[in-house]
Amino acid sequence: MKSELNIIVRHPVGLHARPAALFVQAAMRHASSIQARNLTAGGDPVDAKSILGVLTLGVMQDHEIQIVAEGDDAQQALDELKALIEANFGEAC
Repeated sequence: MKSELNIIVRHPVGLHARPAALFVQAAMRHASSIQARNLTAGGDPVDAKSILGVLTLGVMQDHEIQIVAEGDDAQQALDELKALIEANFGEAC
């Protein structure tokens, strides 16, 4: 099964440092292949389970990203990542 999600990252630092680590940790909990791409800045998709890959996306506040998951738990992976992003990675911002 393949699912995709476009979402805007509202966190003040985007997907850097702590938010990126939490994003990768959430992605790694799933068996599905997960890729992320910065739609605002452009560029190629990266492995969402790679901290270096996610950091190279250069996602800043208010950037739109695309997350594509493929596998048996693809929708669950996207649901978890969406909830994490919408909750500003557990921080009051």
